[in-house]
Amino acid sequence: MKPWLCLAVAAGLTAYTSFTEKDFINSNTGFARQQLTHMLHETETRDSLAFPRTTDKAGKMTTTSMYDWTPGFFPGSLWYAYELTKDPVLRQQAVRWTEKLAPLQHFTQHHDLGFMMYCSYGNAYRLTGNPAYRDILVQGARSLSTRYNPVTKSIKSWNAFKSWHGEQMYRYPVIIDNLMNLELLFFASKVTGDTSFRHIAVSHAETAMHNQIRPDYSSYHVVCYDTTNGKVLARETAQGYADNSTWARGQAWGIYGFTMIYRETKDPRFLKTATGMADWFLNSKNLPKDKVPYWDFNAQEKGYAPGMRSNAVNVKTKYRDVSAAAIVASALFELSGYVDVARGAKYRQAAIDMLHVLGSPAYRAPEGANGNFILMHSVGSIPHNNEIDVPLVYADYYFLEALQRYKNL
Repeated sequence: MKPWLCLAVAAGLTAYTSFTEKDFINSNTGFARQQLTHMLHETETRDSLAFPRTTDKAGKMTTTSMYDWTPGFFPGSLWYAYELTKDPVLRQQAVRWTEKLAPLQHFTQHHDLGFMMYCSYGNAYRLTGNPAYRDILVQGARSLSTRYNPVTKSIKSWNAFKSWHGEQMYRYPVIIDNLMNLELLFFASKVTGDTSFRHIAVSHAETAMHNQIRPDYSSYHVVCYDTTNGKVLARETAQGYADNSTWARGQAWGIYGFTMIYRETKDPRFLKTATGMADWFLNSKNLPKDKVPYWDFNAQEKGYAPGMRSNAVNVKTKYRDVSAAAIVASALFELSGYVDVARGAKYRQAAIDMLHVLGSPAYRAPEGANGNFILMHSVGSIPHNNEIDVPLVYADYYFLEALQRYKNL
């Protein structure tokens, strides 16, 4: 049983899925199995090292290399689909697609090894216990650790970040997404006994909590550091609307990330941050009734201005971001087990509501359509004029994870 579920049971929470809810879970599980099967057939015509990511303008699946930040999500989705269905074919394909990523254990060029390795090999090890997978994950954690700087007390995200406001280039940017990669370090510390992994993870989390989260528990996307003294040089956005706005997926990464960090540390500061960020998200006056957020909570609002180079200045449509909703839904199922009963019930019901909306025709694709991705209407980066109102492989991954967490309850 997962740690967060143990806590939920200990808190006196009981199973609440009805026959109707089981039908809902089974229906979406079956649909995911169909779409993934179609996608697997489609990949047979592609380069064997091309990983599904999104669709092109014609609605056809597009792929990326293993060195992008997203390749771990497709094998991760196969693992969750296998866990939900026990289909041996899905297990076989999950193994196949996971093992393609073995070279990444030595990759050090950006911070996303947690996404790349833990969503794939992490689920593989969890479900198979194969010691070879554990060893690959530990080496991946070593590679990720090379990006940590004791002066900034953070893991460097990108090698450089160019401001949307002009030509300013920052050389030590840290993005809120980076919180998600810490789970790989916590894992490595537990299985090896090497506390250096844990130290890096906690140090990064503390720094992000102090510098990336605003007093009201909304969040900055990018914080740029001076490596000579660790001071903050700038707080800006890369994928959000404005520097002072709240990018929806960034807030989602924070809710999920600090929930996971609390699970691994039991430090109440991280729980307070996770709940504060979750409450900010759920209570925002700008959150639509169906709880699927606009790509940025403050897009088009007075007092928020994109940088002059950002494509956000050209986009007036307030697109939804299904990927943010899927991440938050999954996070809330876990977070509901760490708080008091009343608050837990609120988070759990919000997660159920979001899952039902995502599984509805408004956001779930027709079978065989949408490039064979499960969910529609996500946003990659409007400022970069990239992946606008399209399916995204990570939206599917967190939707399946949320389904699995719901089923466990």
